[in-house]
Amino acid sequence: MSGAALLFPGQGSQCVGMGRDLAEDDSSVRELYERADDALEMRLSRLCWKGPEEELRATANAQPAIMLHSWAVWRLIAGSTGPVAAGAGHSLGELSAYLVSGAFGFEDGLRIVRERGRLMGASGAARPGTMAAVLGLDADAVAEVCERAGGRAGVVVPANLNAPGQVVISGDVEAVAAAGTLAREAGARRVVPLNVSGAFHSPLMGAAAEGLATALEAAAWSDPSFPVVSNTTAACVTDAGTARSTLIMQLTSPVCWAEGMARIREQGPSRWLEVGPGNVLSGLARRIDRGLRVTPVGDSPSVDAYLKGVE
Repeated sequence: MSGAALLFPGQGSQCVGMGRDLAEDDSSVRELYERADDALEMRLSRLCWKGPEEELRATANAQPAIMLHSWAVWRLIAGSTGPVAAGAGHSLGELSAYLVSGAFGFEDGLRIVRERGRLMGASGAARPGTMAAVLGLDADAVAEVCERAGGRAGVVVPANLNAPGQVVISGDVEAVAAAGTLAREAGARRVVPLNVSGAFHSPLMGAAAEGLATALEAAAWSDPSFPVVSNTTAACVTDAGTARSTLIMQLTSPVCWAEGMARIREQGPSRWLEVGPGNVLSGLARRIDRGLRVTPVGDSPSVDAYLKGVE
């Protein structure tokens, strides 16, 4: 099967000013931001374009901001991509993929991710946790140090299996610190603490997963129009029921990103696009496969360049 592979970024890709140039250049994008403000009953547009950065970084704000940006970019390029072979998104980005696939509507999507972010933030406040990136160890070695560090120190698990030699761990603060020490002793090149508000993709998000189930059930769902590769199972999801169940599992399960990218390659895409703010996923693609080229499309210059390239 030929067609485009669509990748959607997750939390951490937000930045003050995101989407402003798109809205200034296209009235349809301005209207999307106005609809988002109305749907969420907040000035999300002002927060995206003017900040403050600390408020935009809050989980409950960053998640709808990133989904909105990805949707705006998609609306600008949708007529030029041809058929979609498959889609995927990193954590939050998986919901953006489902939005683009038509699994739920724009307003429903914004409300889901706003609630998702709120629930994740609340779980982090109720049981403080943290995350750290382990660089230079393979996934099996990271899993082993997590197992050794857990127990009395608390919970620590592999959370993001991003690329060979890049695994993020997540859990209780003490346990993550202990696992980081063991990882260095095992030969990790670096262990980088992440500035996050909770232990995402770990058992510490159990309460958030329960709340997300309610939010997902409240939305009107359809089967996705193209396969969306699940973070949790790395399998292609083609029905609404599986989409909901795997999105709930995602909050407490690792993001199997490298495995998911391999699944997309099996669909035979003719081009790869990162749709939304930043280029994190394009960089991960090169770490997974040096021959893989993903085109980031997330601001006016990159949208214009992409549209000219496919004329």
